[in-house]
Amino acid sequence: MDDVVGCFEYYADLAEGLDAKQKAPISLPMKTFKSYVIKEPIGVVALIVPWNYPLLMATWKVAPALAAGCAAILKPSELASVTCLELGEVCREVDLPAGVLNILPGLGPEAGASLASHPHVDKISFTGSTVTAVKIMTAAAQRVKPVTLELGGKGPIVVFEDVDIDKAVEWTIFGCFYTNGQICSATSRLIVHESIASEFLDRLVKWSENIKISDPLEEGCKLGPIVSRGQYEKVMNFISNAKSEGATILYGGNRPKHLKKGFFVEPTIITDVTTSMQIWREEVFGPVLCVKTFTTEEEAIELANDTHYGLGGAVVSKDRERCDRVSKLLQNGAVWVNCSQPCFCQAPFGGTKWSGFGRELGEWGLESYLSVKQVTEYVSDEQWGWYQPPKQ
Repeated sequence: MDDVVGCFEYYADLAEGLDAKQKAPISLPMKTFKSYVIKEPIGVVALIVPWNYPLLMATWKVAPALAAGCAAILKPSELASVTCLELGEVCREVDLPAGVLNILPGLGPEAGASLASHPHVDKISFTGSTVTAVKIMTAAAQRVKPVTLELGGKGPIVVFEDVDIDKAVEWTIFGCFYTNGQICSATSRLIVHESIASEFLDRLVKWSENIKISDPLEEGCKLGPIVSRGQYEKVMNFISNAKSEGATILYGGNRPKHLKKGFFVEPTIITDVTTSMQIWREEVFGPVLCVKTFTTEEEAIELANDTHYGLGGAVVSKDRERCDRVSKLLQNGAVWVNCSQPCFCQAPFGGTKWSGFGRELGEWGLESYLSVKQVTEYVSDEQWGWYQPPKQ
């Protein structure tokens, strides 16, 4: 909720500065012309958000869209619509004009698909799965409609041999098990230097054993349930498939023994993974970490980039120059150094490859809801002179 409030305040500040940036002059090589730029709202925007951060993801889109002057239609996930409906009530209370923000609950194939193909929707901003994104792009393409896509991930966390092990272990479990692993930017592939792998994994198990798994309303809960039965079964199938493909479940992989009901999955660490295994290649969206070791920096980078996705990635090392090198070579829209998952509304967020394109947050998030128009004026008193004037 603090992030929700902070995001609205941030874009309110940017909105107030928009007028001052209008008519920004463009330097031209010809003195007979003057040119400037106007930024205009792109129009009616459809904002389709997922269930894992239902209100925050909505805010990431609603706040910049309204700041840009757009009218917005927000479609929350059918699994988590209540907070978005509450946002609509808040907008009524603050007298946002009717029709500026519209909340449209519904199923993706009905509500989402209709928005993607609607002739009066000028842009789509979607956060969700790559499979759904392909359908949205296809529908939007029929009307040459711009889209911003923030999709799945299979992020790497590369841990070098010079780290403080407990510090690196905590960031590793936070990067994958935070929010029950239900986060698109999760760094769910641990790539650890072979010289520290044994000690690192031993500490990783001990830290994981210490995670409190409970009803999320209980004080001190650090791991709650998976969102739905369908998602729970999907996560358990990933773990089962990893076993059948020859991987080792080093820790977890089951329902916690003290919880007899609810869709709970223990934090799970999987080793003896090959790069052809499903667990290495596909997004789980649950608290499941797969592990590989490396020898050289080049090998680590190759393993990190061995994915169709490119949302978030992390590098952990005390060597600043090494961190800079690896950060440049990782094929991710966000790279975290000596940490994982920090997110600030001032910094751009988005992916590469199958993780989508376009950026949310920061000034980039506002720009994605603005259309740029150039205005150029001929200011000379002289005839233009391209054609011969008619004889008098």
